[in-house]
Amino acid sequence: MKFSRKSLLRELAGLAQLAGSPTRIVIAFSGGLDSTVLLHALATRADALDAKILAVHVDHGLHKKSREWSEHCERVVHDWNIEFVSLRVKVDRESGLGPEAAARTARYDALRRLVEAGDWLISAHHKDDQAETLLLNLMRGSGPAGLAGIGEVQPFAAGWLVRPLLPYSRRELLEYATKHELAWIDDPSNEDRSYDRNYLRHEVIPVIEARWPEASSRLRLSAQLAGEAATLLDQLAEADWHTLGDRPDALSLPLLRQLPPERQRNLIRYIVRELGLPSPPASVLHSIVDDLIPAREDAQPLVEWSGVQVRRYRDSVYLLQAGPAEPPATERMFEGGRVDLGPGCGELALESGASTGLSDTVVAAGLRVRFREGGEKIKLADQTHTKKLKKLLQEEGIVPWMRERLPLVYSAGELVAVADLWIADAAKSEPGTAVRWVNRPPLH
Repeated sequence: MKFSRKSLLRELAGLAQLAGSPTRIVIAFSGGLDSTVLLHALATRADALDAKILAVHVDHGLHKKSREWSEHCERVVHDWNIEFVSLRVKVDRESGLGPEAAARTARYDALRRLVEAGDWLISAHHKDDQAETLLLNLMRGSGPAGLAGIGEVQPFAAGWLVRPLLPYSRRELLEYATKHELAWIDDPSNEDRSYDRNYLRHEVIPVIEARWPEASSRLRLSAQLAGEAATLLDQLAEADWHTLGDRPDALSLPLLRQLPPERQRNLIRYIVRELGLPSPPASVLHSIVDDLIPAREDAQPLVEWSGVQVRRYRDSVYLLQAGPAEPPATERMFEGGRVDLGPGCGELALESGASTGLSDTVVAAGLRVRFREGGEKIKLADQTHTKKLKKLLQEEGIVPWMRERLPLVYSAGELVAVADLWIADAAKSEPGTAVRWVNRPPLH
């Protein structure tokens, strides 16, 4: 299939059947061959598009010429009368993801903040990129979702991520660029064979194509078939999920055990993705299914990866974003009626005029937030005696890993509230100032 402006418009029309027509097209413009061809083809047929066009260049700051490249992109976009934005990002070199993945994460994080409802973010991935991605994922031991490679359309931020060049090869894009005398950036890092993708591109795929000239097209077809299989597995996981209750972060252990191991792994993989958490490696999935789920009833097993935790307590399996290892050791003060509880723990907020809450006298004496040290006691309105907080938490079924992280509210040295769970009888008032725990991690 030969690439042209007309064929690109046909691709966009077909993709609109899946994502709806965009109100704005945001083009990820690196200045390289692929994105230059994409931007030129759209800019010169802007009259046929019922959408504004915005070109966005992300400067990773990883190369000494990155500033020059950004300036080149701005000149090109200006010449084609397209709106332009340049974003400079900081790549986390210590993330453990590797340089390619870390740069990609920083880039998409920046673009995600830019994409609004009704937007299409268009990237210039093509048929050869798809072949490289499939082979990379195959070497990593990926399942059907990974072998599906690069999707043509997928939700992204408030809009959609769309890749209309997947049917076309790099050779076809080069022919277009040569015909229209386009100028583009050649990033020297694309020649560095130490990167897996470059090694495949320069050393492996040419050998494959020498034997099978249509290899990229065949690999793209395989990716489409794997995508269909992945969709069916997602549908199965969604159906299984509905049988386990309506909480994605807490799965019924008895019902989960009724599923065979392969469906347990499929379900957990699906839910993790739906929660927006990093995908678990196959070895982690096997640890969850083979070790955590069948563990003893009195055990408190834990499986972790990339800032995610899977825990078990009583009859539930919990999928969580890992919080800090220890609660803060210092006292925290309410500022503007709010107090930040630290990463992954939300914040406490005061709400005056609630039907029930802390009395004006207690609030006026000043409120401070501390965390459990052990031995705390509180007397509640419906109880005749003071009760140990440890006993209350056990009776309430608070998960063990959150008991040390519960924010305790003190006034004049006295415990007056336990998060937004309980208020001390002597501090209670109707109406009063309620304590609200915003973005509260799961407690039950």
